[in-house]
Amino acid sequence: MKTNILLIHGGMTFKNRKDYLKYLKERSIDLKGYKSWTDEYLAEKLGRNYQIIKPRMPLKDNSRYEDWKIHFERYLPLLGKKFVLIGNSLGGIFLAKYLSENKLKTKPLGTFLVCPPFDDTIPTEDLVNGFKLKSNISMLENNTEKLYLMFSENDDCVPVSHAEKYRSKLPNSKIIIYKNKNGHFKIAKFPEIVRLIKGL
Repeated sequence: MKTNILLIHGGMTFKNRKDYLKYLKERSIDLKGYKSWTDEYLAEKLGRNYQIIKPRMPLKDNSRYEDWKIHFERYLPLLGKKFVLIGNSLGGIFLAKYLSENKLKTKPLGTFLVCPPFDDTIPTEDLVNGFKLKSNISMLENNTEKLYLMFSENDDCVPVSHAEKYRSKLPNSKIIIYKNKNGHFKIAKFPEIVRLIKGL
């Protein structure tokens, strides 16, 4: 039986429509794009014993927690008994919030939060629209067999100081801080997460 891996991508939130439209008008456009570790790399390196599931979360560029929650809950019953959760950036704080507020029927083998913001002290955007964590997030640790939070010292989006904020709330989690993951984990390969997943 394959292990399902549900990967929740990142996104953005805005306080109002004016800020959102300003972002759309001014954001940089890149015709080349870049290869991400969340693309074919993960499936290729994990092999045929794993199935990668990457739902497209609603309104990625103007995200709302309630919309994401509805969409996420439609996938949960389909994951079976062996599954892994990965949340990248906004997807990371989404999983942190959801798993700290809702008891799962089946615990994932592991949960990986990659560069998740902790609060609204992000230099590049406002963390709004329901993604704010409650003061007690301890249920997050009880809702998964193993919990990993991964940060990069040179992240220009989510400051590495957010790692310590999570550490103070989640004493039993494994916090990993890398020296350089090309800023906000803009990397084509991520062998460390592959090894950890295979070791679950």
